[in-house]
Amino acid sequence: MEDAARAAPVVPAAALRPRLTLGLLSAQHGFIHAQTALLPLVFIAVTPVFGIGVGEMGLLLAVGNVLTGVVQLAYAPLQRVVSRRSLLGVGGLVFGAAMTATGLAASWGAFSLGTIAARVAGSPQHPVGNALIAEQRPGRAQAAAIAAHIAGGNLGTVAVPLVGAWVIVSFGWPVAMAAVGIPALVVAGLILGTVRETGADRAAALAHGSVRAGFAAVLREPDLRRLFAASSIAAAGRGIGVLSRFLSLYPARSRALDAGTIALMYTFLLAGSVPGPLIAGRLAGRHGHRPVLVGSYVAGAAALVLLVVAGGSIPLVWLAIGFVGAFVFEEASLLQGLLVEAAPAAIRDAANSTYFTLMFLVGAAWAALLGALVAVLGDEAGFRAVFLLMAASYLVAIVFVVGIRSGGRPGARIGGLR
Repeated sequence: MEDAARAAPVVPAAALRPRLTLGLLSAQHGFIHAQTALLPLVFIAVTPVFGIGVGEMGLLLAVGNVLTGVVQLAYAPLQRVVSRRSLLGVGGLVFGAAMTATGLAASWGAFSLGTIAARVAGSPQHPVGNALIAEQRPGRAQAAAIAAHIAGGNLGTVAVPLVGAWVIVSFGWPVAMAAVGIPALVVAGLILGTVRETGADRAAALAHGSVRAGFAAVLREPDLRRLFAASSIAAAGRGIGVLSRFLSLYPARSRALDAGTIALMYTFLLAGSVPGPLIAGRLAGRHGHRPVLVGSYVAGAAALVLLVVAGGSIPLVWLAIGFVGAFVFEEASLLQGLLVEAAPAAIRDAANSTYFTLMFLVGAAWAALLGALVAVLGDEAGFRAVFLLMAASYLVAIVFVVGIRSGGRPGARIGGLR
């Protein structure tokens, strides 16, 4: 193991360009989120073209989500033999090519294959991208950088409702797909050509032992287990993915608002997903992830309770959505920042792979459970119960967060590894 560790290429820190790396990875993250946000709009356009229904669309999304989640486990062993730059760059090339080619699909089978290929190709972004960003920075600077990476992805989510529908109506859905795919190809090429990495994490992982030993070390760390538990519980109200889906349906199903008002409310909600993580990341860099995360959970729970209390008062609903948007999108970036801060370099790749595999699967389970709750209770009572359950999940997650030793001050570490 020591010989393998010595053989791992190491680039001097002076040769790194961390700002360039962060900018390119954030842009790539934005295009990946744009695909997720664009698909529902594209589905509306392709339904009559391919003659498919909601069942086929649901199956496609489910297969994509499961494959994207399961493949996360592969990145711990892959990063021992393949550079992070290559994983991100080649994945980006496949993503961009698949997105562009999907716009030329002549059948539902070809469309589905292209969509799934793009989803899987974009899957290194969280575990590999976060690890690369963290490796290039000292502990105190990691919080803001991870937050900027998350905000870049969220910017792609926000931009699509504003621009994507117009592109589809004006130029057609194939052009909208290419408008994401072609720039993604350019960014991927720049990542391959300009990004550098030290190789320090790879050397530490190889010196520590096998991949199995790395995963075992992750599971033995009490603080990482607490972090996984907090994230799994709070996933009930995760901003992008779970909460945003239910809150977008709530005004239509329970308040019978028109499509224009609903679109404005949804945009208002998502608007907080870009500045929120950036501000929280700055605060975490100064005061530590843990106290900022606890504050975010408390504020997010209060905002969801306000949404329930608002009832049929549309002005109060607007106010509550503003507060929800301001406080719920920080949680993902803070947890991911705490993860790369808490996990020693020797097991960072295994910790990231474990975390994101768990989050993809748990998020899907929560979405199904909450959807079933609305179906059983009906729209009015169901959505109220869902939002209260989300608020409760934040408060329960705090119990696990406060027990984490790392994250109370910048640069803290857990366990005996560094």
